Amino acid sequence: MKDLKSIDYGIFAELVKNPRLSDRQLAKNLNVSQPTITRRRAQLEKMGLLDYTTILDIRKLGYEILAITFGKLKSEKPDDKEAEPSEDFLSRHPEMILVSNGRGLSYDRVILSVHRSYSDYSQFIKELTQEWGVYLGHPESFIISLQSDKILRDFTLKQLAKAISARKKEP
Repeated sequence: MKDLKSIDYGIFAELVKNPRLSDRQLAKNLNVSQPTITRRRAQLEKMGLLDYTTILDIRKLGYEILAITFGKLKSEKPDDKEAEPSEDFLSRHPEMILVSNGRGLSYDRVILSVHRSYSDYSQFIKELTQEWGVYLGHPESFIISLQSDKILRDFTLKQLAKAISARKKEP
């Protein structure tokens, strides 16, 4: 976005690392005045670039699987509204934390979901295939065990904060 300033990227990075920071603490961390932070933060909120949420450790909530499921839409019209999951289907499957279109690996749909067990995941795929299968080719998933002792980097947004910080240093 052309209206963004380098201070905005600093605000993003700091809030991703710690969304509880006050404007005073943000100003101290970024070496600017508190009124500047308050003004920029309000502008970013107004632009819809800042929203506040809590990121939980989903493993501690009992989720064992993170699944990335890919599918290919069968419809000849890519914007066919009927070829999307119904609101009823979405409301019955809160484990679907992202449903979107995209491109790559011969797929044009992606679902990111969390599951308490492999049997929960299997039931989800069964229902997805039964209810949405008329529009979506056989879905394929990459399943990530959240209980593995081989996780090299935890599922957090701290890495995103590092990427945002690196971007603010670009010319």
